Parts: sequence; structure tokens; C-alpha cells
Amino acid sequence: QVQLVESGGGSVQAGGSLRLSCVASGSTWRYCMGWFRQAPGKEREWVARIDTIGLTYYEDSVEGRFTISKDNSKKTSYLQMSSLKHEDTATYYCAAGVGCAWDYWGQGTQVVVSS
Repeated sequence: QVQLVESGGGSVQAGGSLRLSCVASGSTWRYCMGWFRQAPGKEREWVARIDTIGLTYYEDSVEGRFTISKDNSKKTSYLQMSSLKHEDTATYYCAAGVGCAWDYWGQGTQVVVSS
């Protein structure tokens, strides 16, 4: 069982940046790590993922603005968010799983971008 704890959310003006962190209770080297978000009144959507060999993938609307990374020695995944837009406002969730099957989820951290 892996527990994930996100941090780093907050309020920021449009155009600003935030870095989200996700600390895992266990080793992350064998897990695909991902970030999802859910805006008020909308379904949860995938944002980005990084696989076990470091390949990264992004949802189209965040490509070029968000960067996902992970530090296996710190059991931590990061989501660096830049050029934030009002529509990025959401609760952001970290997820992990073997083969990018999202078996484990964090509790979420809220991001509010004011225009």
C-alpha cells in the first residue's frame, strides 16, 4: 500500500507559477506517477504523467506550461506549473500505479488562479 500526500497548492494570479509536490510513503521507482485535476462542477481529468524511465506526457492544454518530474530518492513527484490561467483552477490530485494503472491517490491540493 502506498500513501500519497500532496502539497504546494494555493492562490496565485494569472501568469504566475506554483510547484506541487507529492510525497509517497513507499518507493516510487517502479511506479508511474501522475497528476489529475478536478474543477468545480467538472469531472476529474488527467493532466500529466511520468513513467518509470522518465518519459513524460501532458494533456494538450498544459503542454509547454506544466512540467512533471520525480525524484525517486525523495519518493516525490513534482508538478511545476507556469503561466497559470484562470481555467487551471481546480483541486489537483497525485496518483501512482504500476504501468500507469492509477492504484493510489492523494487527498488533493487546491489551486486557485485569479484573473
